[in-house]
Amino acid sequence: MSYPDTRLFIRGQWRDAADGRTLPVRNPATGQEIGRVAHAGLPDLDAALDAALDAARDGFVVWRETPPAERCRVMRRAAGLLRERAADIAGLLTREQGKPVGEATIEVKAAADIIEWFAEEGMRAYGRVVPSRADPAVRQLVLKDPVGPVAAFTPWNFPINQVVRKLAAALATGCSMLVKAAEETPASPAALVQAFANAGLPDGVLGLVYGDPAQISGHLIAHPTIRKVTFTGSTAVGKRLAALAGSHMKRVTMELGGHAPVIVAEDADLGRAARVLSAAKFRNAGQVCISPTRFLVQRTVAQEFAQALAAHARELKVGDGLQQGTQMGPLANPRRIEAMQQLTRDALEQGATLLAGGKRIGEAGNFWAPTVLGDVPRQARVFNEEPFGPVAAIASFDTLDEAIAEANRLPYGLAGYAFTSSLRNADLLSRRVEVGMLWINMPATPWPELPFGGMKDSGYGSEGGPEALEAYLNVRSVAMNCA
Repeated sequence: MSYPDTRLFIRGQWRDAADGRTLPVRNPATGQEIGRVAHAGLPDLDAALDAALDAARDGFVVWRETPPAERCRVMRRAAGLLRERAADIAGLLTREQGKPVGEATIEVKAAADIIEWFAEEGMRAYGRVVPSRADPAVRQLVLKDPVGPVAAFTPWNFPINQVVRKLAAALATGCSMLVKAAEETPASPAALVQAFANAGLPDGVLGLVYGDPAQISGHLIAHPTIRKVTFTGSTAVGKRLAALAGSHMKRVTMELGGHAPVIVAEDADLGRAARVLSAAKFRNAGQVCISPTRFLVQRTVAQEFAQALAAHARELKVGDGLQQGTQMGPLANPRRIEAMQQLTRDALEQGATLLAGGKRIGEAGNFWAPTVLGDVPRQARVFNEEPFGPVAAIASFDTLDEAIAEANRLPYGLAGYAFTSSLRNADLLSRRVEVGMLWINMPATPWPELPFGGMKDSGYGSEGGPEALEAYLNVRSVAMNCA
């Protein structure tokens, strides 16, 4: 399977960087260069912003005035093209990101589902009529208009779906969007953009650039053309971008880092919990913002659960995501291997027990064995820093109140998990665990119709459900005397 070089998408055309600069794209399973991606400098950003300006002046006006039913049809055509091309796009995604091709295929098909849901929901972004208090001849209207051109910044771990959650909501409401996608994984977002272009999206409504993140974000966020910023990534970077956007009074949606607590009560179905949590923990090699990371298990069953989770980890087949039977692929880059080494070493030095994994696999590629650590002290780095990799850290607790306090101790609040057979416990957890998304006795289900977002340092705003549309809409009131 060939891997294409990726160019910038500006004014409805694929083009090289103005100075011809490119960056290498490497297969994380081999470390070998598989292609190049155009690197945008400031001249390219100006051209892209000209496209955004065109979108505001021409393309944006056209899209904003396009009836919601027609927007829906274009989006649904794009979703259909994604499904038709799913196998090819999944192959590109696996080559550049590493996840097993089955997971990559699911990501592409889920993207199509997300597009279709927002396409339909965009037809229900209604305003309302408010009766006048004093004069029946006065009509009071609440109108919802698209906010304008949007700058989106997306990461490498889900290079299609992290774009789609932003793009689908923006297009459904009539906004244009300029996407800065990850240089490590350029071809799959480009394939997504191509599907929209082939579906008939007007030129200028969607742009795609790659390049230096700090340079691009500083240039785009400050530019008066951009009226909204949406970002998925680390908390540290998100805070800087939110501050920059705030200084320019730009609306912001932030989906930031997490450190998802898992509470396993002594009355839980331990076999089911270990099976579900193993699949969740090692999906995409743990490089998932909602991945379970801090395992809090009631002391009476902690050893049994830890052994069960470790057994699942040892059974996983790790390898090239394109090879049949692979259940976990490589980490995205060598930096993640170094991070896993440091976190594991620190935990062991502080008294944790290594139950599975804990080492690099081979010399070629970025493979790390699925790792389970037991008896992890609360002060260990892995219990305080998001690992973003295949490392599960387990600690015990005595009372549910103690577990909830530990779950809420960190400033993160994106996702959480719990397993219990008690309705009383489930109700208490649903009310007191401070996360934007909590799954009890089940795997994560981030369906497009549900809100997707966090609390505290994990960000604000939603990238799912009807709530996601509101971030792309201005609300205005218009009153007129019709007498």
